[in-house]
Amino acid sequence: MEHAGGTRGVTTLPQTHQRPVFEGPGELDLTVLVPAFNEAESLPELIDRIVEALDGVTSAYEILLIDDGSTDETTRVAEEVRTRCEQLRRVTFQRNYGKSAALAVGFQRARGNVVVTMDADLQDDPAEIGALLDKLDEGYDLVSGWKFDRKDPLIKTSTSKVFNAVTRMASGLDLHDFNCGLKAYRQEVARSLQVYGEMHRYLPVLAHVMGFRVGEISVRHEARRFGETKFGRNRFLNGMFDLMTVLFLTRQRTSPLHFFGRIALVFGVLGSLICAYFLVIWIGGAGLRVRPIMLMGVAFLLVAIQFVSLGLVAELLVASKDTTTHYRIRHED
Repeated sequence: MEHAGGTRGVTTLPQTHQRPVFEGPGELDLTVLVPAFNEAESLPELIDRIVEALDGVTSAYEILLIDDGSTDETTRVAEEVRTRCEQLRRVTFQRNYGKSAALAVGFQRARGNVVVTMDADLQDDPAEIGALLDKLDEGYDLVSGWKFDRKDPLIKTSTSKVFNAVTRMASGLDLHDFNCGLKAYRQEVARSLQVYGEMHRYLPVLAHVMGFRVGEISVRHEARRFGETKFGRNRFLNGMFDLMTVLFLTRQRTSPLHFFGRIALVFGVLGSLICAYFLVIWIGGAGLRVRPIMLMGVAFLLVAIQFVSLGLVAELLVASKDTTTHYRIRHED
């Protein structure tokens, strides 16, 4: 993986995207995809800044707002903003499904050859879109932002560093910031990613495993001005579990029995050796009595059988699974 982690994202936009980065079958050059949950206060300024940032980059763009079942005035504010911004499209969920669901629906509905994602809380700077596009022009398929000077509380930044270090080691992908909301995807990448649960943290990993070129640039990060963060205390723990899921799905997805079978082999060998030892003693004429280690040997064999069975069931699910996920949408325009 190649990246430009030490390169500062520019704040003045290039005027020369004419137009390799936008080549493709999409109806538009660019889609700016914004998942939003209870961000009524920040939306008007965010949309204005996106429009300003794209002036001179391309006129063939859309802003796709995914209202993730907001319970504040986000829906009403978005309706008002749409009256003065013809590039704005909205998808409103019936209830809150989470960021991964918002991205999944947005990726499928995006009409641009390039999809840029950003959070709706004004912590991502729309002026960095030009730098992301420049990096895509170098031949990358996905470019992720790196909040190198993060404006968040200490507990959030410290846990994020641990999370990123573990993910970097486990995945082999050399990024500083896996969970930055500011990213640019070629349409092929966006349409290829299956996003569900809380897998939005690992989109660069998933793209990397699929063979796409993943790059990184440092981007400006701003302090939150409105509302509160939507991520609770379980975010770090959930992230570790999600990483285990991603690694399993990306490495053993098509052959789960290979994964479970290796575990079964370890337990089966240990159990067989223990039971064989007592069998030899019995054949030699020694009397047998129940011992803890004998019970352990039998337990190991039962665990081995369980893991083989689990692998076979997983193989059956892989062979017959329906990857389509449905979300209830209240409104779309």
